[in-house]
Amino acid sequence: MDVRAQVSMVFHLDKCIGCHTCSLACKNLWTDRPGTEYMWWNNVETKPGTGYPVLYEDQEQYRGGWIVENGELRLKLGSRRSELVNIAYNPRLPVLDDYYHPFTYRYSDLIDAPAGGSQPAARPISMITGGDLNIEAGPNWDDDLSGSPVYAANDPNLAVLSEEDRRQFFELQQLVYFYLPRICNHCLNPSCVAACPSGAIYKRGEDGIVLVSQEKCQGWRMCISGCPYKKVYFNWNSGKAEKCILCYPRMEIGEAPACMHSCVGKIRYLGVVLYDADRILETASRPEGELVEAQRDMILDPFDPEVIREALNSGVDRKIIESAQKSPVYRYVKEWRMALPLHPEWRTLPMLFYVPPLLPVTATLDQQGNYETETDFFSSLQSARLPIRYMASLFSAGDEAEVIAVYRKLLAVRIYKRAQTVGDISMEAARGALEEAELTPEDVEGIYYLTALAGFEERMVVPPFLREQVVELGIDVQIFQQERGAGFLHWPKRGL
Repeated sequence: MDVRAQVSMVFHLDKCIGCHTCSLACKNLWTDRPGTEYMWWNNVETKPGTGYPVLYEDQEQYRGGWIVENGELRLKLGSRRSELVNIAYNPRLPVLDDYYHPFTYRYSDLIDAPAGGSQPAARPISMITGGDLNIEAGPNWDDDLSGSPVYAANDPNLAVLSEEDRRQFFELQQLVYFYLPRICNHCLNPSCVAACPSGAIYKRGEDGIVLVSQEKCQGWRMCISGCPYKKVYFNWNSGKAEKCILCYPRMEIGEAPACMHSCVGKIRYLGVVLYDADRILETASRPEGELVEAQRDMILDPFDPEVIREALNSGVDRKIIESAQKSPVYRYVKEWRMALPLHPEWRTLPMLFYVPPLLPVTATLDQQGNYETETDFFSSLQSARLPIRYMASLFSAGDEAEVIAVYRKLLAVRIYKRAQTVGDISMEAARGALEEAELTPEDVEGIYYLTALAGFEERMVVPPFLREQVVELGIDVQIFQQERGAGFLHWPKRGL
C-alpha cells in the first residue's frame, strides 16, 4: 500500500445559483494578462448544453482521456509516434471560435463622437488583431438558454436518450436546467501529463496538484488535446500552456482557493483525502460500470490504524492525516457515497466530485399542463424533469443505479427533516425512507448540517502544506517519472 495525500473538492449542484462569482474571482486573480483573455480556469456551464469550449465532451472529436485496448490502458490521443507526426499540426485541438474571440470596445467611438441626433455606440474590436469584430459567442453564451432546443439539443449527453425522451424533454413546460461549475480536476491519472511531449506538466508529490512548468513548456499543445475536460489553455501571447493551479499560493498560507472562498451559494467543499497509489492502474482499467465504485474504493479510511501506519511509512505527515479525518470531501464521497466524478469513463480518476442536482423531481404535469406534487417520493425519480439516464451519462459512466442511489439519499434527508420540522409526513414513513436509502438518523443530521449549516472552516478544511519540510528534505516535487507502457504516472513517493 502506497498511501498518498490528495487535495480534493466536492461541488453540491443543488445549491449552485449560476451567479459566476467564482469565475470572476478566478479571472481577476489569475487570468487578466495578455494571452489569457479567453481563459476561464473556473467556468460555470448551463446543463443541458454544449459547454465551454463548445462540445468539449465529444471525445470522438478531441480524443482526450484514456481507453482500454487489448487489456492495456493507453492514451486515446495515440502513441508517442502519432504525437510526433501531429506535433506541428494537431487536428484534435479546439480552435479559438470554440472558446470565443477575446474582444474589447473601441471607446473612442463614444468619447470622440461628434454631436449628432443619434446615440453613438462603441464598436467591439479584437484583442488579438485590433480589427472590428462581430461577437458571435462567449464563455457563457448559452447561459440559462441551454434548456431550449437551440443549445441543449447539441449536448453530447443527450445521445443516450430515446426520441420520445428527447421530445418530452424539450416541451416548453419541461424547460429546466442546472448549473455545472468546472475547474481542473487535478486527476490521479492525468492524461494531460502523459500527453505532454516536453514533460512540462507534473503532479506535485505532497498534495497532488497538477501544474505546468513555464520553463519547460514548448507550446506543443498536446496537453490540451489529452485533457478530456479541456482545462488546459494555450497563452497566445507567451506561447505556453496554462491551467488552474488550485490557488496553491493561497492554500500554502491556509487560505481557500479564490473560487471557493467567493462562492455565494456555498456549494464548494475542500479537503484532503488519502488514497492508495498502487491501485491507480488497476482502478483506471476497470470496466465502465465499475469505475465509480473502484475510484471510491481507492480512497482510504483516515481513521483506520493500518492506513495511518502505512501513511506515516509513505511519508505522509501526521498533520495531513488529522486534516484528512476532518475532510468534508471524505464524508461526501466515501462515507455517505453521495458525490460522483464527472465523466469517469474518461479514466483520468478526477478528484473533483459532484452531488447531482435533485431538481423539482416531485413535480409532474397533468393533462391540463398544471404541476402536481407526487406523494410517492421515490417513484417520482422515474419522472424526473431531467432524466436519470442523462445524469448517469454525466456522473457515472451510464450507471443509473449510482445516480438513483444518490437521489434516494437526497430525498430521504428531505423527507426525514420534513417529518421533523413540518410534521406532514409521519416519522414512520420517514424512517422507512431512511431504510430504503441505507441511511441512519445520524447520517441525516450530518448531511443536513454539512449541506445547510456548516461554517466556512468546516467546508474548507485546508490541509497544512508543510513546505518548509519539503525544502528541508530536499524533495524535488517537480520531477516525475513517466511510464507510458504502464499507462499511468509515478511521482515522488516521499511527498508529504
